Amino acid sequence: MKQYLLSVHFVEGAPTPSDDEMQTMFRETDRINDEMRAAGAWVFAGGLLSPDSATVVRVENGTTTMSDGPFAETKEHIAGFWVISCTDLDEALAWAEKCSAACGPVEVRPFGDLSEA
Repeated sequence: MKQYLLSVHFVEGAPTPSDDEMQTMFRETDRINDEMRAAGAWVFAGGLLSPDSATVVRVENGTTTMSDGPFAETKEHIAGFWVISCTDLDEALAWAEKCSAACGPVEVRPFGDLSEA
């Protein structure tokens, strides 16, 4: 089994969902989480706070600096994610389709195999 990261993207400047729309997204996400658990695909998931809550830590030439805000200046940010275990990419894409229907754009990326490093 391979593990995949399904990341949910928030686009800065996009219309903010209404409270009712957010509650629907939460219910649908909970339903998909339950479905993933029942199928044995669930590994871990979580939602993230907004990018302005981030702290970037850098070590350069032995000196550590910390700065507020996201690492990258971009209009798209990861809002949440799933780590799932699937037999192949096609299975991961099928889960991503369900996740995207619940909460917006989802990027799928396989984890590297550390045993090959």
